[in-house]
Amino acid sequence: MINGKKIITSIVALLTFIMVKGQQQDSVKMLKEVKVEGYIHVRGVGHLLEVKDGIIYAGKKTEVIIVDSMDANKAINNTRQILGRIPGLNIVETESSGFTANGIATRGLNPIQSIEMNTRQNGYNVSADVYGYNEAYYIPPMEAVKKIELVRGAAALQFGAQFGGLVNYITADAPKNKPFELNTSQTGGSFGLFNSFNSIGGTYKKISYYGFVQYRNIHGYRPNSRQWQLSGFGKVQYKPSEKLNIGVEYSLLRNRIQMPGGLTDSLFYANPKASTRSRNWLKSPWNIVSNYINLNPSENTNVSLKTTYIFSNRFLVWRNEDGGPGALDEIDPATNEFVPREVGREDMHSITTEGRFSANYKLGNNKSTLAGGVRFTHGWFKRQGGGEGTTGSDFNLAITGDWGYNLDFTTTNMAPFIENIFRVGEKFTITPGVRFEYLKSTAKGYKITDGVKQSPDEHRTRNYPLAGIGLEVKPSGNTSVYGNISQAYRPIDYSQLEPFGVAAKIDPDLKDAYGFSADLGYRATVKNYLNLDVSLFYLAYNNRIGEVIKTDLSTGLDYAYRTNVANSVHKGMEAYIEFNLLKYLNQQSKKGLSIFNSLGYTNAKYTSGEFKGNRVEAAAKVIERVGLIYNNKSFSSTFQVNYTGDAFGDATNVRISTNPIAGYIPAYTVVDFSATYKINNYAIKAGVNNLADKSYFTRRTDEYPGPGIIAAIGRSFYIGLAARF
Repeated sequence: MINGKKIITSIVALLTFIMVKGQQQDSVKMLKEVKVEGYIHVRGVGHLLEVKDGIIYAGKKTEVIIVDSMDANKAINNTRQILGRIPGLNIVETESSGFTANGIATRGLNPIQSIEMNTRQNGYNVSADVYGYNEAYYIPPMEAVKKIELVRGAAALQFGAQFGGLVNYITADAPKNKPFELNTSQTGGSFGLFNSFNSIGGTYKKISYYGFVQYRNIHGYRPNSRQWQLSGFGKVQYKPSEKLNIGVEYSLLRNRIQMPGGLTDSLFYANPKASTRSRNWLKSPWNIVSNYINLNPSENTNVSLKTTYIFSNRFLVWRNEDGGPGALDEIDPATNEFVPREVGREDMHSITTEGRFSANYKLGNNKSTLAGGVRFTHGWFKRQGGGEGTTGSDFNLAITGDWGYNLDFTTTNMAPFIENIFRVGEKFTITPGVRFEYLKSTAKGYKITDGVKQSPDEHRTRNYPLAGIGLEVKPSGNTSVYGNISQAYRPIDYSQLEPFGVAAKIDPDLKDAYGFSADLGYRATVKNYLNLDVSLFYLAYNNRIGEVIKTDLSTGLDYAYRTNVANSVHKGMEAYIEFNLLKYLNQQSKKGLSIFNSLGYTNAKYTSGEFKGNRVEAAAKVIERVGLIYNNKSFSSTFQVNYTGDAFGDATNVRISTNPIAGYIPAYTVVDFSATYKINNYAIKAGVNNLADKSYFTRRTDEYPGPGIIAAIGRSFYIGLAARF
């Protein structure tokens, strides 16, 4: 971690030397003011400051990944290499089978499409609907990301009520002292990978701009898993003074993905590269427009206003889950044609405005900080599906007849929030906070099941207060003991309001999941050679929603009932330590040799309901990643071993089942190696992912992109050339 005092001392010494030298030459030069600010980190991993951009992080468990300093396969957004040093981070690897963004989760929560996380880019949400449909189909390409910020459960007060916390991908900025700069990176690799990333940026007087275009095409690890993707981004900022800046950003994603289908256990162990589907396709065009204004009226005051509009879609044409993964998609001898595919379409629109303020003020002899704001969001989501498609194999959304379901959902949310840092002396802070959530959700339309048309008409309004408090003691400038406890909740999402069977029923008193999370930890940095953060956590997750079987007393028939079925508790330890041997032996060394260990232990179990005592699905007990990093002026490399413990596909904890989502998910170990060699403005990047060619999987699914086991990618190579002009 960088020693702030040492940096300031070095700058002062340098300025003194320049001034003395200038006086010796009988000349005087006026030097510009130098500001030292940023993140506390060692070799790319660190934590956030107490207050940054008007947001309070004191007393919270935070991490920052400096992406530029990582040796990783950024061309395919290899999540375990880029985010692997986050202790306990569970990653569901589905990039080979239908999604380009691997899902993540912390503390034994659901990692699928990062549904338990508050996923942001440059501070604004990028998921379809922050509560009703909180799945992240878009994240920016890692070649465009300069850093990634993570805040654990206590993020619920400042950013939203998610149990998993915040992940914020921050894109690169325009170069400040150049009117134009071009960056280009071309990467090729296994399974037909070609990735082209190109960005431009610059600053002219009071206007700065930055933009990129990324194109990626890959044939795929498994047959029938071709995909191409086009990502784009542009931002323009006007800064008339040091106190004011105004900007606008636009992000887009265009893709077409062929999904090879899921596998049964026997198919996977016989051949993990097998494919059961050749006619399954997915498109998810994404558009995000955001504009903002940041005002600093004084040194102690910050005000910001940001409005974001998401207008996106998801299109699906596939041989559906009927028959499970064992039902092969074959030509029917009677008709000499394939069966008609199923077509689905989702239209997503949401607009969010978030205003924030912060102010430093004197309280007694100490400076305190007040920060708060309000978020307003309205989302409209239209889901159409079950349409009978063509018998062909191409991407074709044409349907015969009407939709099997045609549903409209809306979400309206308003949430004011406020936190305050009370400083007691120079070493102790107390940070209480509150958030109030108003949430209204509706569901209308129809769904046809077994020939019966159901027409939901749901209107639910909830008011939910959240509170929390954080404490932090700093025995020295480079060490701290932190603790916090914060309430959180997860509202009913759209799928849980959707009819799911003729004989099925939805509990009219269905409640949102709620609970709290708590942390107690110690973090420290020793000069520039040691970085550690060790903490304990406890997470209570109540009112989990699921289905139970009940009997109709009047008919004697069983029916499925969707209700709040169970509570769960997640507790454990998260530890990160990195030690640089060469910097320890010689702090002025231009070389580094580091070893890091990222360890997460999670004991997540149901504490009530039918499955009391069972492990929570997808919650691995142990996730450990160990790495060795070497770097000098021109060369850097990372060798990383990734171990993820076993888990189960559902709450029954059965090891083998005919249900495609249920069953055992074995532990696995994956080894990666990446290296970068730089020559002036050029760089060569190369590496091997899954060096030992381990066959493994991280997910079982009952629907797309399956059903069944979704195999992870085997051994792959990549090499790329980057240049800056």
